[in-house]
Amino acid sequence: MKKVLFLCSKNKLRSPTAEAIFNNVDDWEVYSAGISNDAEVHVSVEDIEWADYIFVMEKAHKKKLSSKFGRVIRDQKVISLDIPDDYEYMDKKLIEILQSKVPGLVH
Repeated sequence: MKKVLFLCSKNKLRSPTAEAIFNNVDDWEVYSAGISNDAEVHVSVEDIEWADYIFVMEKAHKKKLSSKFGRVIRDQKVISLDIPDDYEYMDKKLIEILQSKVPGLVH
């Protein structure tokens, strides 16, 4: 079972979309959270330690994650998908982007 964590700022649009569309992939356990203080669901140390793959939507999220969780995140591979905050939840274009990028990065 591959444990995949999706992170964005507030856990309202991009990362919950990713969680929703990859939730039924065989051999994947999927979760999403936010990095900002006002996130719907806050990422925790436990989330980071749980994950085999951590996907952030923007490079800025990777920096914020490193500053908040320095030692914990050091041994984890964090992959930026470079998806700007231009999409609504379950936006068709966002789904296409996620489906084109993510599966090839999870081995």
